[in-house]
Amino acid sequence: MVCERFSNEERYREGHLRVINALPNRKVLGLHIPEIKRLAKQIATQGCVVRMPNGTEKRCTDGRGVIQAFEIVSNSCLCYEETLIWGFLINLQKCTLQERLLYLERYVPVLDNWAVCDTYCANAKWMQRADKDVLWLFLQRWFNSQREFEVRFAVIVAMTYFLDEEYLDKVFECLNNIHFNNIKSAYTTEKGKPKQVQQGTVQGVEPYYVHMGVAWLLATALAKFPNQTRAFVRDATLPADVIKLYIRKARESFRTKEVNAL
Repeated sequence: MVCERFSNEERYREGHLRVINALPNRKVLGLHIPEIKRLAKQIATQGCVVRMPNGTEKRCTDGRGVIQAFEIVSNSCLCYEETLIWGFLINLQKCTLQERLLYLERYVPVLDNWAVCDTYCANAKWMQRADKDVLWLFLQRWFNSQREFEVRFAVIVAMTYFLDEEYLDKVFECLNNIHFNNIKSAYTTEKGKPKQVQQGTVQGVEPYYVHMGVAWLLATALAKFPNQTRAFVRDATLPADVIKLYIRKARESFRTKEVNAL
């Protein structure tokens, strides 16, 4: 299932790894999202064998069993693609909202990469049908986290499912209350773009992926609610780097490139 170009072409492989930018201890096999989705759907109904860290094999008959197996495996043992499959399996489960939120309580702390975080959120279509008050309450613990991708998870979910008239002010309030200086990041900042892939580095102020997530949310809000977004940005206490990223993203988007960001 691994893309042939990933296996055989160094330049293609470097580009794939550069985009994902996984941490150095996170193995990347080279599967693409469509293949990972197909594999997750197959596992959800047919199950699979999970090789445990002690060398034993655990036969799981369905997706729920695989989720439970992943939950007891050390995070460091999972590759990039397995963390994606874990998230897809959560989305594919037929369960109550409370059961799904319990799955997420154990999954969100595993997130350590923007691609896994954002791919999960974009495919969590059940959130569109969920009780929004319950889901919003669930997000608060992640907005208040000190871990980079737990906060980004809350930001991307808010951007994807809560940018509406009812929740806009609540979303803005949560952004303004993020304690950026307290957020821990496993990524290190490097000046200039390296010639070769250096996993675990970013070219921006830490916590880079929270800054970028908030900027993306604001640029999206600008397209939907320009007056409210401009008013919020003018009065907010967000870091200067977030505002710069927001303006850049607004200018890059075809929806807002002609819209005054401030």
